[in-house]
Amino acid sequence: MQDELRRLPKVQTLLESDAAARLISLHGREDVADAVRAKLNIARSKIMAAGGASTSPISEPVFFNEIADDLSARNANTLKRAINATGVIIHTNLGRARLAPEAIEAVQTVAANYSSLELTLQDGKRGSRHAHVETLICQLTGAEAAMVVNNCAAAILSCLSALASGKHVIASRGELVEIGGSFRMPDVITQSGAVLREVGTTNKTHLSDYEQAIDDDAAILLKSHTSNFSIVGFTSAPSRQALSALARKTGTILVEDLGSGVLINLAEYGLKEEPVVRDVIADGVDLVTFSGDKLLGGPQAGIIAGKRALVDTVRRHPIARAVRIDKLSLAALRATLELYRAPHDPMARIPVLQMLAEPIEAIETRARKLAQAIRDETRLNAEVVETTARAGAGSLPQQDLPSAAVAVSNEQSSAEHVSAQFRSANLPVIGRISKDTFLLDMRAVSDEEVDLIARVAQTLWPHDA
Repeated sequence: MQDELRRLPKVQTLLESDAAARLISLHGREDVADAVRAKLNIARSKIMAAGGASTSPISEPVFFNEIADDLSARNANTLKRAINATGVIIHTNLGRARLAPEAIEAVQTVAANYSSLELTLQDGKRGSRHAHVETLICQLTGAEAAMVVNNCAAAILSCLSALASGKHVIASRGELVEIGGSFRMPDVITQSGAVLREVGTTNKTHLSDYEQAIDDDAAILLKSHTSNFSIVGFTSAPSRQALSALARKTGTILVEDLGSGVLINLAEYGLKEEPVVRDVIADGVDLVTFSGDKLLGGPQAGIIAGKRALVDTVRRHPIARAVRIDKLSLAALRATLELYRAPHDPMARIPVLQMLAEPIEAIETRARKLAQAIRDETRLNAEVVETTARAGAGSLPQQDLPSAAVAVSNEQSSAEHVSAQFRSANLPVIGRISKDTFLLDMRAVSDEEVDLIARVAQTLWPHDA
């Protein structure tokens, strides 16, 4: 065994070779040295596993070709553009909301230059980054004050930490939600330093349940909009107005986590009704939290809006610094919010809203165009099928969106293999598998992307291969 191990070349010897020099020029000496050591360790393990039996000597060209592949894979850009053909518009794994052109331009401007992020231009003194969006949010929601943090989870954590640490938070059992990534409301309450008091049952909670739970330690009545599931049938819950009256009577604070949060009435566009932030605040909720990158159609952000005294308290809490929004997201959020003000029509300018309300006829046109291109230019079979799309990201849980998809198949390949091939392309195309069929849903695919998908398919399955 020792003889076989001694035959392995030394790291330094390999690094002095011409093949190593070429790789070092591309990846740096440290990365190449680490890769060489890792390969030699694998070779040692094989020798020891073989009990010292004679093994083939290392072929330097093969050795460095494998290292080149390893380094290319390790250093490849993993955050890249992808085409969303899943039928889920606000797909968390694919980055949620696509930004409007105005928001993209705002990000580019702030990214490429210095900005007045925390500078008051009138007097040259330090300002607040919240000032860039606070007035807009208040105009759009009817709130007295507002602030923004880096996501909605941070928004609710900030509110609870600032207003209820060491005190009781009263919440209905039917609203103790869990969202993606095992984010659970009870865990957030605990993390804030507050004590959770559960009231009611899964399907029924009465105002009296809240009343009986309120004591001297009660600080917050917490309402969570169940945006990613629904309970139907034998159900009951007190209205916001009733909870607001109870909060005023008992000196507690009514906080509602809306999750998605919308600024316009989606029912006017043929969609399921979601609580509009302005209506929630008008109903007497003291603080509302909601996301920027879901139905609002902007960047990742958590928005806190409501009573000025409460917002100011949250703003002063140390956690607000830890979860503050960055300048790029702030620029995108302001530009997105501007599109909700006259003379703009948000349904015409914000991609998420456009996709939600787009007529099925336009989607079917894209599907037919793609299916024809795939049939003409590749070895794949393609046919248009009716399907159903979703809003996604815990939004509009009961809303089925009629859609059209291209069912793609190949006699020599499984649906999983076809999906993997599209996913591993230089421009990844992400579809979904339904009933052993790979589908490219057109609801969230733009007109431009139809041609791009066709080119990807042609590269992967050319006619002459």
